[in-house]
Amino acid sequence: MNVHDLKGQTIAFCASGGLDSCTITHWLTSLGVKVVACTADLGQPDETDFGEIEKRMRACGAVDFVGIPLQKELAQLGIEGVQAQTCYESRYWSTTPFGRQATTAGVLKAMKARGLKILSHGATGRGNDQVRFQLITNMLEPDFSVYAPWRDEAFLNRFGGRLQMIEYCEQHGLPIKASREKPYSTDANMLGLTHEAGKLESLQTPAHFVTPEMGVWAEQAPDAPENFTVRFEKGQPVSVNGKPADALSAILTANEIGGKHGVGIGLHLVENRFVGIKSRGVYEAPGMELLGSAYAFLLQLILDRRAYETYAALSAQITKQLYQGYWNDLATRMARKAIAEVSALATGTITVALYKGNVSYVNAENVPHSLFTNDGSMEDEGGFDHKDSEGFLGVLGVSARALAKAGQV
Repeated sequence: MNVHDLKGQTIAFCASGGLDSCTITHWLTSLGVKVVACTADLGQPDETDFGEIEKRMRACGAVDFVGIPLQKELAQLGIEGVQAQTCYESRYWSTTPFGRQATTAGVLKAMKARGLKILSHGATGRGNDQVRFQLITNMLEPDFSVYAPWRDEAFLNRFGGRLQMIEYCEQHGLPIKASREKPYSTDANMLGLTHEAGKLESLQTPAHFVTPEMGVWAEQAPDAPENFTVRFEKGQPVSVNGKPADALSAILTANEIGGKHGVGIGLHLVENRFVGIKSRGVYEAPGMELLGSAYAFLLQLILDRRAYETYAALSAQITKQLYQGYWNDLATRMARKAIAEVSALATGTITVALYKGNVSYVNAENVPHSLFTNDGSMEDEGGFDHKDSEGFLGVLGVSARALAKAGQV
């Protein structure tokens, strides 16, 4: 689909209110396309005034503006991320993939209510987000179309990159916040921030080049540790530091306390994008890192060896599926149902200590499904008899000797 196919039509555009949103909206409008700007409220810390976003989008030519409240939906997705430990390539808590899932699903509902069937977005043709917007739309609303300017030759011939967009907006007096001097770009929602591009594309630029927005660098954190206690019931946080909590309040509180202590701030990763290229990002996810670490301590108590191996495989599968935009397909739904079996057992109170960016175990209480007993004690207690291991080791020794005799050791 190209812009010439859209002349005279009304489309929904996923607008963040940033440089791409302003440029694309004005450019489309100038070519006879009616743009309804749709902005999701994901609790993004860098955009708290939706009235200002609406003013910017209307000033750029949008015929209408739709604000979509999605904080509760995103928070619950974040807790599913905690339950499945969706940490991509061991560093990135999948905050943007969850944000795109919540945004696209929310925008599609708003589009149906207004009779719109063409969704547009400002995601680059080199990244992952274009895949997420496309696949989520194709799966949830297969009769809808997706228009991506960054894959349209007409748009690419006009805009080669960020500098050309800034010049365009300045030429037309559009109210952008971006500037030529901005050293990197940031994508934000309540689960975390992703910083990339600009000077971060150089591997000579340290992660500390970023100015944290959800907390502080570890060395700037308080000199005294602070305990953090969370109660999970069937995988859901129900209290934080003794106060009742739900998914949203738990994440917001964990963001505040974790960020204060430098937890999950400045996670550096050169990752493998779905499109087959590498990109460098510096991430902030204090709440996800804090709640995720506490939940991991709980999982250690309730999963036996075989269950843990299965869980780890499911976690890796779900994380990859989410990253690639397949959260809604059969494979992910199957894996999520399996993870739900674990979540149903994940009840317990975990206390951790936060200090200079680290999360360390303090204690666990009221874990009814814990497998940790005194059978493993080094003292004379429990039901494990040392003598029983004689036969066990005799059986294991048979195959060990066979390997040696066959020259396989």
